[in-house]
Amino acid sequence: MGLIGPRKPRNRRKQGEPRWRLPAVDWRRAATTMLGAAIVGAGVAAVVWALDQPIQRVAVQGRFQRVSPMDVEQAVKERVRGAGLVSIDLAAVQRKIEELPWVDTASVQRAWPRGLQVMVTEQVAAARWGANGILNARGELFASETRHIPAELPRLAGPPGTEQQVAQRYFAIQGRLVEGGMRIVALQLDARGAWRIDLDNGVQVRLGRRQVDERFERFVAAALRLVSQRPQDIDYVDMRYTNGFAVGWKGGAGGGTRVAGGSAPDGDEFAGA
Repeated sequence: MGLIGPRKPRNRRKQGEPRWRLPAVDWRRAATTMLGAAIVGAGVAAVVWALDQPIQRVAVQGRFQRVSPMDVEQAVKERVRGAGLVSIDLAAVQRKIEELPWVDTASVQRAWPRGLQVMVTEQVAAARWGANGILNARGELFASETRHIPAELPRLAGPPGTEQQVAQRYFAIQGRLVEGGMRIVALQLDARGAWRIDLDNGVQVRLGRRQVDERFERFVAAALRLVSQRPQDIDYVDMRYTNGFAVGWKGGAGGGTRVAGGSAPDGDEFAGA
């Protein structure tokens, strides 16, 4: 018979130690809060439903020369497709309008109770690109197959993807030439990276591929006056020389092609080539 020792005392919670209990919930207040939220939500839904009326009127504003307001209105109606004034996606309507030819930007606003207000800004043609393309003032090709191109636009050309590069150079140098009494009718960047300018007086300026900015500045400083004084005699001016330029004369007016380093007919001296 084994020995029976004293029993170990069980782990009992000390007398007076508080037990953990779930926090008391005021169910009446909670129910009242939930009911209030439901009422507010229902009220908001009712107001939205009341305001989300079918769109019946589209007002189009802008200064139109190339864009038809009827085309804009039709584009809006195609995108609306029965949507209400509250549920309509204004950004999607705007994108649809800006897909139209000659539309630069558009803004769309709600016009209560059942209308939309549309403001359209047309593209501004700054230059033609290639045969049938048109660039805006940002150098963006916004129309690639245009049948009727304003005759006064300068002709810009270059490899695909160089539209903005060519446009930026055109905008950078056009003002300098206008100050000298002439303007650019064509600016070309060929596949080898060489630049050529055609002036409105019939003279061609060859800038080549390297140091294009410096060569243009040298043209303005040293050859612009000669070109403005004798455009009827000059075929081209070649700036592809280290320190000077060459002049190609029409019909041997200046003794053939006069290379930098000779004496100009009007007394100007060309720097050595």
